[in-house]
Amino acid sequence: MNFETIFTSKRVGSEKSSSGPRSGFQRDFDRLIFSSPFRRLQNKTQVFPLPGIAFVHNRLTHSLEVASVGRSLGQMTGQEIAHQFRNNEEVYEFYKYELSNVIGAACIAHDVGNPAFGHSGEKAIAAYFVENAEETIDGQKLSSYFNEREWKDITNFEGNANALRILTHSFKGRFKGGLGLTYTTIAAMLKYPCESIAVDKSYKHRSKYGFFQTEKEIVKTIAEELQLVMEKGYPLIYKRHPFVYLVEAADDICYSIIDMEDAQRLKIISTERVRDAFFDVLRSINRKEEKLDRINSNYKAIEDINEGIAYLRAKAINALTLQSAEVFLDNREKILSGDFNNALIDQIEEDCQALQEVKAISKNEIYNHPIVMQIEIAGYNVMSDLLHLFIPALVRSKPTHKDQKILNLFPDQFTEFKETESRYLRVMSALDFLSGMTDVFATEMYRRLKGIVIPEHG
Repeated sequence: MNFETIFTSKRVGSEKSSSGPRSGFQRDFDRLIFSSPFRRLQNKTQVFPLPGIAFVHNRLTHSLEVASVGRSLGQMTGQEIAHQFRNNEEVYEFYKYELSNVIGAACIAHDVGNPAFGHSGEKAIAAYFVENAEETIDGQKLSSYFNEREWKDITNFEGNANALRILTHSFKGRFKGGLGLTYTTIAAMLKYPCESIAVDKSYKHRSKYGFFQTEKEIVKTIAEELQLVMEKGYPLIYKRHPFVYLVEAADDICYSIIDMEDAQRLKIISTERVRDAFFDVLRSINRKEEKLDRINSNYKAIEDINEGIAYLRAKAINALTLQSAEVFLDNREKILSGDFNNALIDQIEEDCQALQEVKAISKNEIYNHPIVMQIEIAGYNVMSDLLHLFIPALVRSKPTHKDQKILNLFPDQFTEFKETESRYLRVMSALDFLSGMTDVFATEMYRRLKGIVIPEHG
């Protein structure tokens, strides 16, 4: 791969190029901001339950903050790369002015595939198929309706692959090509450019998978256009697009630091511990742009406790952003060749004991806090029970009276199951419907369909 050929303004589902005062990459960002999948993130769990007494992040606010950091990373690295191409106007203009838009847009989109209840929603969807593989429907085991690749997709349901589907799939009654984003933005959010049967935890780009069988051809088209390095044709595996590292870094930076801030606001972790942890990160990274004496003086001048922690959070994020941009540029040749088997933040963490400590605190005291585990278990039950209603109704060749009532609940855009005999494609309709639900909508549907509450009109 090289910097001259890894971007294009071509769009999914369209042969036309963008025209007008906004570039195609700016249009990507705008389309995502105004899209329904993005808006629904406001009622999807990030870590802590929603809503709460104190304000904490949901998936939407997290994505906006990731986009802010991503835009900065795109600007920092783009400015440097642009210098290499002063004699190539098109390439120079892209890196100087547009890379920040691409990274920002990919960051906005990175979580749109996450179902309700965070990662427990993903686990619940996967677990349903694993736990019910032997269930008999129409005289056949559930697992027998799918080939190896299809079964691997649904028994390892992945929010990243689901995001690609949401953004590119031509849903019934909707525009061709989903949101019609540029190939460049799609490639920048493809963290795991392999299919589900190729997952291998020893490789960063294969530690999860990035596309379902339904989007395989779209990925091939994008990869060929942008000249991604094909690692293997069967199963299909590509090396990461270079821009992925910047999107991933923005996400890693935000959740590493901001989850600590939320925990402090909720009094799960003391202000003193969070303060010290953030100062340790700043001290360990030791960016010349961040003068510790001045930061300490400014912090002490802030009387509001939460505002003080927010100030340190901003400084820690800035230091990590500057450091991530530097790591990207220092490793650009390995990244372009596909030989960089790491995340930017992991590379930083190797030399930053303080960041390792922040991650350890988050894992042990935030993600395993009782209230976090309670909502994960609740979400697991809600998603699993809804699937117990949806899947048999879709798999049976002749739906029962109850099945038909259930299928009639599917919004029109998710009724492609009416036009196919493929159980895999029919099941994908259920996953499209379920994964698009917010926490509140999924819980309310669960309560109504289980008879916990009797539905009322209006």
